[in-house]
Amino acid sequence: MGVLIFFLLLGSALLFAICAGTLWWMLHAWRTPENFQATNVSTGSVQGRHSFSIIVPCRDEPFDVMSATVEGLMAQVHPWVEIVMSVGDDDPGTVQHARTLAALHPRNIKVSLNTDPVKNKPRQLNSALALCTGDIVGVIDAESLTAPGLLSHIDATFQLTSADIVQGAVHLVNFRSRWFTLRNCLEYRIWFRSRLHGHANSGFIPLGGNTVFVWRHLLEQIGGWDADCLAEDCEIGVRLSAMGKRIVCVYDPELTTIEEAPTTVPAFIRQRTRWSLGFMQVLAKGDWKQLPTLQRRLNGWWTLVQQHAIALAGVLLPIAFVTAVAYSLPTGVVMLTYLPLIPLLLTVVFEVLVLREFGRDMNFDIGLRDYVLLIVSTPMYQALLLYCAMAAAVKYQRRNFSWDKTPHTGAHLGVSRDMFLNPRVREAKA
Repeated sequence: MGVLIFFLLLGSALLFAICAGTLWWMLHAWRTPENFQATNVSTGSVQGRHSFSIIVPCRDEPFDVMSATVEGLMAQVHPWVEIVMSVGDDDPGTVQHARTLAALHPRNIKVSLNTDPVKNKPRQLNSALALCTGDIVGVIDAESLTAPGLLSHIDATFQLTSADIVQGAVHLVNFRSRWFTLRNCLEYRIWFRSRLHGHANSGFIPLGGNTVFVWRHLLEQIGGWDADCLAEDCEIGVRLSAMGKRIVCVYDPELTTIEEAPTTVPAFIRQRTRWSLGFMQVLAKGDWKQLPTLQRRLNGWWTLVQQHAIALAGVLLPIAFVTAVAYSLPTGVVMLTYLPLIPLLLTVVFEVLVLREFGRDMNFDIGLRDYVLLIVSTPMYQALLLYCAMAAAVKYQRRNFSWDKTPHTGAHLGVSRDMFLNPRVREAKA
């Protein structure tokens, strides 16, 4: 009995720590007016000074998805942009799509062909890096739509902040595709709108893998991306943080890159399992131990170890349930098991407010159905996250680090929005 109570309390403590820590980082941008103002850099009329090489890693991509991404990059108002379409030699369909696009824009597009026997995103990025000639290298995922003024804003941010890395914002927009996509879209919203800014300010940041920009000489200095890491964005962010590099995050709803959320549960599980497994790899690699202060090292450890903690909580929850049903527990123990509900319920309340802001910023019509779905889907979505973390832990123990690529269907292409319009036009439409 005592052992069962111990596991019950351990599971509750883990869930409380995870929920409370998540809520703390989620709130970063809204905790103070200064934090809110600092989430973007006012660039004014700063003129472009640096050239860009934009890597677009593609694998098993539909032509309409790739061409929409290229059209967005070709529409950039920044004058010096080259596009490097990165493909694998074992993916003839996507190779042909990339070459067709390059033939349409021969002065602007190059095709990088990765010939490594093992295929994954970081290896394709490294192959493409060898072809980059711009001052700044950016990564834009194959299914991403970029605002015309994005690169001009990024260039000005580099100039005004003396940044080594600039992380732009990404939003998933097909929030009505499936029951879980609304939560997935809101999760991205909070990650890029608030959490990453808090991590950057703390001196430790697991970078996002899309709309991220780094000096080319710095990428070459560190040898590019880790070729075997399933969360290459997180890993390179950890390495650069440990090196003391200045990382700046920017958020402007007019300049947010949009992409699609996975549209099936299996696709979501594969994507999230890969990310969880990648975080476990980065934790084990240990670059976070090189951070200069104890506080930063603890921050890095806690951020990376959470996937292990979530997996353990997923194992302990059934034990806790059986214990609660089969035994008459002391009142104090029962009360302690409810502690995780406090930060969880506060998180849901906060998410309702963020959903309202999301609709306002992106010019989406958020209705009562969306708010209700956000609330009622919470337990099921959390169960999915627990399952993915446990699946990742099993793969980690088996040393199974194969790449599960997320399929893209172009669901984001059918989502109407007006965020790229001139602000006066948006106000008139509102």
